[in-house]
Amino acid sequence: MVNGKKSKKISSMEELLKKTKYNLKGLKKGEFLKGVISEKKKNIIFIDIGAKTEGIVGGKELGLVKDFVDQLAVGDEVTAQVRVPENERGQILLSLRRSASEKAWEFYQEKLKSAEAISVFGREVNRGGVVVNAPYDLLGFIPGSQIGNKYGYRPENLIGKKIDVRVLEVDSEKNRLVLSERMVSEPEVVAEERKLISKMKMGQQFAAEVVRAEPFGLFVRINIGEKKGIKLEGLVHVSEVSWDKVDNLRALYKAGDKVKVVLLRRDEGRLQFSIKRLTPDPWIDIEKKYPYETPIKGVVTRVTNFGALVRFEAGIEGLIHVSKIPAGSEFKEGKKISCYVEKIDKEHRRLSLELSLTKKPLIYK
Repeated sequence: MVNGKKSKKISSMEELLKKTKYNLKGLKKGEFLKGVISEKKKNIIFIDIGAKTEGIVGGKELGLVKDFVDQLAVGDEVTAQVRVPENERGQILLSLRRSASEKAWEFYQEKLKSAEAISVFGREVNRGGVVVNAPYDLLGFIPGSQIGNKYGYRPENLIGKKIDVRVLEVDSEKNRLVLSERMVSEPEVVAEERKLISKMKMGQQFAAEVVRAEPFGLFVRINIGEKKGIKLEGLVHVSEVSWDKVDNLRALYKAGDKVKVVLLRRDEGRLQFSIKRLTPDPWIDIEKKYPYETPIKGVVTRVTNFGALVRFEAGIEGLIHVSKIPAGSEFKEGKKISCYVEKIDKEHRRLSLELSLTKKPLIYK
């Protein structure tokens, strides 16, 4: 409706060209252009783009944008991309994927603002949560911490099921769509949790229980002792478990283990903890602990084609470069050796070492 008058709907590409004053040029693969839906069938749609023949979207290309196409009607204006300017049948093959993607992200931004629930379908468990098929042919992710009692707090219980969720985070540039099941099934509990989280302070320590161990980190549940029955779950990333490098978390921790954690961040209600920061950083005052020209004893942890790695304490490991290892010397994991610190790179946390037996004695004149 414009100035009280009903606006005329564009019904052909000819009208659209007149309105936009667009001069048609030869089609090129990959270019974007505006068109009008002229016919819509089950397995194919025709788009009038002002060329000698209509462009078509069909087959697999149509299946990729099914949810978007379902919202279109004859006479609607769309932006299409040229896939094939002319195939062996003389057809112009088009794609609507960019238009579908833009519409999809607009849809989720609106749902984020309105807090309206949508339905998704559980697809597979992945990295501590569930990947889901979401409307407009996007993949979404429900973190394990956003799965409620309705599904036993377990990601695998959502697979193959229709799930009602709310949008938690939308980032089209990162192709990131994060959803929450708990915000639908137990909104009062979630609201109470957020109040409790808002009172938590960075650096605050908590007693916690390991919920599950994943290759990328530990999911833990903290005991804040304020509200009975409310569970606050967060992640200890593998890099925050120990000052030492950790290769296999599942070998070190299991569900039910008791640990102490310190709060690092609480972004958008998601808690991130650390275990290692409960102990001092071993690289503080590293120069005083391991001064130059002073022999120190360590244990070989790994032998590589570029040298041997030697551990002195948790988080402190150095390298004896292969060029500093005398011919015929043999190293194996677990061997105790004596060496000197040759160089300290505090910024990158690296120690360059030299074997004691290769260190030249000081000569006094």
